[in-house]
Amino acid sequence: MVLVKIAWRNVWRNKLRSSVVMISVILGIWSGLFIMAMTLGLNEQRMSGAIDTYLSHLQIHHPKFEEDYNKNDTIVNRYELNKQLDTITRIKAYSERLVINGMAATSKGSYGVKILGIFPSQEKEVTKISQKLIAGTYLNKLKRNPMLIGAKLAHKLGVKEHAKVVLNFQDMDNNTIAVSFRVEGIFKSASSVFDQGTIFVKYQDLAQLTGLNGGIHEIAILCHKIDDTEMVKQKINTPNKIDTWAQIAPELGYAQQTMSSFIYIFMGIVLLALAFGIINTMLMAILERKHELGMLLSVGMNKRKVFVMIVLETIFLVLIAAPIGILLSYWSIYYFGIHGIDLASISQGLESLGIGSRVYTYLPLNMYFTITFMTLVVAVFSAIFPARRALKLKPAEAVKAN
Repeated sequence: MVLVKIAWRNVWRNKLRSSVVMISVILGIWSGLFIMAMTLGLNEQRMSGAIDTYLSHLQIHHPKFEEDYNKNDTIVNRYELNKQLDTITRIKAYSERLVINGMAATSKGSYGVKILGIFPSQEKEVTKISQKLIAGTYLNKLKRNPMLIGAKLAHKLGVKEHAKVVLNFQDMDNNTIAVSFRVEGIFKSASSVFDQGTIFVKYQDLAQLTGLNGGIHEIAILCHKIDDTEMVKQKINTPNKIDTWAQIAPELGYAQQTMSSFIYIFMGIVLLALAFGIINTMLMAILERKHELGMLLSVGMNKRKVFVMIVLETIFLVLIAAPIGILLSYWSIYYFGIHGIDLASISQGLESLGIGSRVYTYLPLNMYFTITFMTLVVAVFSAIFPARRALKLKPAEAVKAN
């Protein structure tokens, strides 16, 4: 207890130096955690935006459909598969789709698009397209050939609500069809790439035009939780091909797997920089107290106690600063997790990556405890070198030092 009291008093003997160390620790922890939360938030938004817009957690296709997107490769045993999906409790909803590649044309030009023939009530439960409308309604107002079009594509085609767009595609016999559809709604998702290349129409309209009545190219499945994806995949017994979101978009799966490693590497670099600051400060403190340490050694304090005293001083500095840094980080991450950070100045670049212009910070609660532990470990190791330097002092020479 005597060593603890001495170490505590030594912390406050030079308040300016101790304050500089503590402020450095506070700012280091806060900046590190906040950048981590921002990075995680960007990744979470990109992944959730993709899943909620076009990926879903699982997709089912005919085994050969994705090889060349042949219109005649429809899902095998569709109705039996639907009955099976209805019995799996971990599935929140699923949506059946026709997928046709075609061209969208107006007087301003034509662009290649993916035409999705959907059941609006099903699609509404699986994707958030119905919530992303910036104009018009969700395929429930116009009776003849309504369509939903992305804002990016609408801008390129020069169309607005109720405008006509000619869709060109092939039927099941490879005959080219050109049909006029009317824009009922315009949506804007987080991904400009998706908005530019995707059109939604009613299943009945597209099936009748292509002659694919009763056929389905794709079933998109949304689970209650992303962690249920693999379990649901194992439960589905079908000759069709089943792909998870990570298999469809491997770049998202890779980012999710490597993000945790990146976080620890990044925070390790921040803590390493803090460690050098702490080592430098404690070495300066030892040089300033050379005479005092010589006196302590001369009167009989053994080197082990001197070592422990200096380590305790370092730990006290971090124990004071770390909780403040953690609390400051938690408050700022919580605040911007609700209100977001406006990055409208680089919104075009973010949208090309599938991220909105407002970023919401996110950091799992367990990360705060992990970083606190890492900070304490760094503090202990940072104290070892200055403490060992103090042990090399010769009492007779140290006492004579000014």
